[in-house]
Amino acid sequence: MMKKWKRLFRNSLLTACMTAVVALVGGCGRQQAADGVQRYAWPLGTSSPEDTVTQIYAEKFAEEVYRLSDGKMKIQVYPNSVLGGDRELLESCKDGDIPFVVQNTAPQVTFMPDIAVFDMPRVYDKIEDVRAAVDDPDFLAGISRVYQKGGYRLLGYSDQGFRVMSTNKEIASIDDFRGQKIRTMENSYHMQFWKELGASPTPMTFSEVYIGLQQGTIDAQENPYEVIVSNKLYEQQKYIVETNHLPHLISLIVSSEFMDTLTQDQQKIIRQAAETAKTFSRDQSDQRIASRIKTIEDSGTKVIEPDDQLKEEMNKATEPVYQAIEKSVDPNLVEAYLSKRPQNK
Repeated sequence: MMKKWKRLFRNSLLTACMTAVVALVGGCGRQQAADGVQRYAWPLGTSSPEDTVTQIYAEKFAEEVYRLSDGKMKIQVYPNSVLGGDRELLESCKDGDIPFVVQNTAPQVTFMPDIAVFDMPRVYDKIEDVRAAVDDPDFLAGISRVYQKGGYRLLGYSDQGFRVMSTNKEIASIDDFRGQKIRTMENSYHMQFWKELGASPTPMTFSEVYIGLQQGTIDAQENPYEVIVSNKLYEQQKYIVETNHLPHLISLIVSSEFMDTLTQDQQKIIRQAAETAKTFSRDQSDQRIASRIKTIEDSGTKVIEPDDQLKEEMNKATEPVYQAIEKSVDPNLVEAYLSKRPQNK
């Protein structure tokens, strides 16, 4: 009964949002305009705020679809979980209720376990290598099959750089992680990573993180620079430690059910727009990270880059996480993802 109620509520919300789109462009889905030209309007949902790379990625995609179709295809972006949180967005997208979703890969592991390949810690030190790995044709073909099996089509990955740690304790050796209560997402691999370092991972609703740091309920948290600055988490922390433990990848996906209803020309427009949006948002991410680091440093919070010895200690300590994921994910996918890994790692 609860599941049925949630679906009814979601559909009511979608109806309200789609009504807004209709008012904006004169129709939802396929609409015969007064000039005889068919135009389209489809929703894209995200759970992220407007001032993020996620929003930039989504809006650029929508803009390109509109441009390439000469205004015949329109996508309306709904941020801030207006159409639901990450789980609801995935469910709605699979059902075809929301054609497009832009979101971080972490919530997708529950639906598609092989996505955990991205939870392998400390695989890459440079975001350029991560991008080369996820764009590699062999890896892209493999991961695309995972999404298609789940009921989606992958249109590409952008990112917000790496996830880093913020804390009130200076990290000079691996022992400095010990005992720190660090907020993580509710992801078993993420939590295991911090446990292996000796920290005490604490899943917490993100809206409670700032006050948790302020009141001392937690000592630390981990997120990309974008999130740390947009939510002013650095105000409650003395240090940012560039653990770079995971890339913060952002996927653009479309419902397989919906994609199959499009013509070949329309699908071509969707894919071309997605490629342009990916390149644009990655460039924006690089620029914004540099800006966010400056904001943090100007506030007096110190940014620490671990030395080579500490990086090696972290790699060794968290090897069990790497091995656990390696056992649970398609080995061909793991091999393809690691293809751009430096030989000395």
